[in-house]
Amino acid sequence: MKWDPTETVEIEPIDPIGWALVFFRLSGIAVVIYGLMVVLAVTRLLEFPFRKRIVSPFVVQLACKGSLFILGIPVTTKGKPMRHRGAVVANHASWLDIFTLNSAQRVFFVSKAEVDKWPAIGLIARSTGTVFIERRASHAKVQKTQFEKRLITGDRLLFFPEGTSTDSISVLPFKSTLFAAFFEKHLVSTMWIQPVSVNYFAPKGADPRYYGWWGDMAFFPHFLKSLAAKRTGRVEILFHPPVAVSDFKDRKSLARHCEDAVREGLAERGA
Repeated sequence: MKWDPTETVEIEPIDPIGWALVFFRLSGIAVVIYGLMVVLAVTRLLEFPFRKRIVSPFVVQLACKGSLFILGIPVTTKGKPMRHRGAVVANHASWLDIFTLNSAQRVFFVSKAEVDKWPAIGLIARSTGTVFIERRASHAKVQKTQFEKRLITGDRLLFFPEGTSTDSISVLPFKSTLFAAFFEKHLVSTMWIQPVSVNYFAPKGADPRYYGWWGDMAFFPHFLKSLAAKRTGRVEILFHPPVAVSDFKDRKSLARHCEDAVREGLAERGA
């Protein structure tokens, strides 16, 4: 199925049972996330003297696992998260990526600057150490500096080189801009990149793009659909072998390698 960015998945009206599920799931997720945010705040105070996030990523991971459990969306993994210093890159399908990818590893997301201003979600993103960037050429130097600072401290970043979310079954060409920071002289010999393919499988009988969130699709209706679902799908995360940045001549060749790996992982859905 070829992706048409102007086409969207129809969201069916929510019936009384669906609204009951919305209430119980939303209440449960709120308790998990905001309850653990209190724990996270205390943890960050204890971490402050060390200038490093040592324990707080475990708290975030627990919150994401709990939220996915409440949503009824199981996550399975193939391969293992790398232990090297560097970053993780993945295909971007949905707002659910934040939960699924954080549940399987301890990383810090790189997100577009607008998310910082979103109600509730912006607060959560700031609390979990998200790096906010402006995806404009005029901000490229600032972005690279932001990356360098976090990488030097040992934070493992996760970003989406496609630059936007898709229908969950397609992969857009990877943009190489954010790979530039890894080629700085003081970083290139120690940095690694791990490509990751995220495969969403729709509930039985539903459109294969059920979990995709793209184009002009509004967040809230899509969010409610996930909360109201009587049947749920699943997610499979495929960790590809990490590669040393020093093995590539430039950011474009590294971006191409990562794109090919991620694309191959989606082509093998369920294999």
